[in-house]
Amino acid sequence: MFRHQIREALTSFRPNELSNVNRRESGVLLLMHQIAGVEHLVFQHRTERVRYHKGQISFPGGARDTEDGTLLETALRETKEEIGVSGDLIEIYGRLDDTVTGGTNYLIRPFVGVISSDVRVEFVEAEREVRELFHVPVAHLLSEEARAWKAVEQDGSIEITPAYAYGAHIIWGATARMLSQFLELIEPAARHG
Repeated sequence: MFRHQIREALTSFRPNELSNVNRRESGVLLLMHQIAGVEHLVFQHRTERVRYHKGQISFPGGARDTEDGTLLETALRETKEEIGVSGDLIEIYGRLDDTVTGGTNYLIRPFVGVISSDVRVEFVEAEREVRELFHVPVAHLLSEEARAWKAVEQDGSIEITPAYAYGAHIIWGATARMLSQFLELIEPAARHG
């Protein structure tokens, strides 16, 4: 039932689409799946070997390639490459507002999808890009105990930004902004689901 309510919330949402002015386009996927009947989101801890966003927490996804027809195709291709989940196992529920990254100047289009609860998936980490995959219960992310702050150096000064905590992981930056919007949209469904 919870998934049905999430799908409805995303179907009725009209995301803000930004124009791509001198920004590198990318697509990411907020991917939900069930572990023992509990909804989780997949996050990846990036390696130090990637070109951008070294060592950060992100959703599966990445930069648009020339052969990608749409940013959804980008998100699905990158998800397969990074965590081994094929697009034919994913149902897309909708998308969130476009967002941009600071220093790297990416325009990110986030999509929300689910893996069917009756499909068993083997997650595979792309060794060069993904240091670790971790799965966070959506209920935890909606809880007060997940709320955190992250000190980030910005142009020589320290800025304190909202973040989410799960164990030793701190989710911040563009990933936290996308996550925050997702949680705001589904919170009524979670409360009544």
